Amino acid sequence: MKHNVGSYDAGIRYVLGWLIVIWGVHTGNKWGFIALLPLITAGIGFCPAYCLFHVDTTAPDNHVAS
Repeated sequence: MKHNVGSYDAGIRYVLGWLIVIWGVHTGNKWGFIALLPLITAGIGFCPAYCLFHVDTTAPDNHVAS
C-alpha cells in the first residue's frame, strides 16, 4: 500500500480527529466515533478516497538530476 497522506495532511487529520473525539465525549454523542476515520488514515498514511480520486499529498522526491 503506497502512502498518499503527507505530513501536513496527517497533522490536520490528527487535530480534527481529536477535536471530534472531544466533541463526542463532551456532548455524549455517538457520532464522535466518526473520528476514527481521520485518526486511522493519518496513522497509516493511506486514504482510500485519495486513491479513488488520484490525490497524493506526500512531498515529491527532491532528487537532483545529474
